[in-house]
Amino acid sequence: MAIITRGSSRTPIIDAAIDRAVALPTARVRSHVDSLRRRNPEASPARIIELLGREYALVLQGAGGAVGAAAAVPGVGTGVSLVLSSGDVATFFASSSAYALAVAEVHGIEVNDIERRRALLLATVLGESGAQTVADASGKSVSAWGTALLTTMPQSTIKQVNSVLAKRFIKRQVVKQGSLMVGRVIPFGIGAAIGIAGGRALARTVVQQATEAFGPPPPAFVRPTVINDASQRVTIER
Repeated sequence: MAIITRGSSRTPIIDAAIDRAVALPTARVRSHVDSLRRRNPEASPARIIELLGREYALVLQGAGGAVGAAAAVPGVGTGVSLVLSSGDVATFFASSSAYALAVAEVHGIEVNDIERRRALLLATVLGESGAQTVADASGKSVSAWGTALLTTMPQSTIKQVNSVLAKRFIKRQVVKQGSLMVGRVIPFGIGAAIGIAGGRALARTVVQQATEAFGPPPPAFVRPTVINDASQRVTIER
């Protein structure tokens, strides 16, 4: 199963996965953060973000390992494993989007605007180059790129940023995901180890960038500012 063909600018599997990931209901993100807080009533914002990162890493490691393990089961074969790998790509984007939005939530930012969400997801999974793209567009330091992206960047600039991020993503991240997909379907249990390690590495990049995007966690939980579009910012009671 090919993710991208030579010379193509379209990646149907990944495009669909990103579209679904950025459409995650805000209420679900908020509910998960609130659930973590209820289970850990003494936890600070920094601790909640740490727990979110651990959950996220475990999801990616588990998904990658499950695909690799499937290739080792007699009768399953690499064909089915490749189909599972496309689902694993969807898991990666959905989990990455949920994690980044949850971190923003802890920092007091809820964003409903799809284009801002898309930019946040792409910049986060791209790592340093994604962060630099947003920083260059906003005129802010790299350490503050997430906050600027979600709260002050004009909608016209967001569209330009997404265009640049998409091109960089196709060149870099698709190759990385494709390599992991091939590695995961290697039989005899080798694919499982590659899948787990690959999931851990991808999670590490996203967690690091989300940390840099919003800076140090607030000392206490704050009422979130809801960003619906470039002109609407509403502070709500929690």
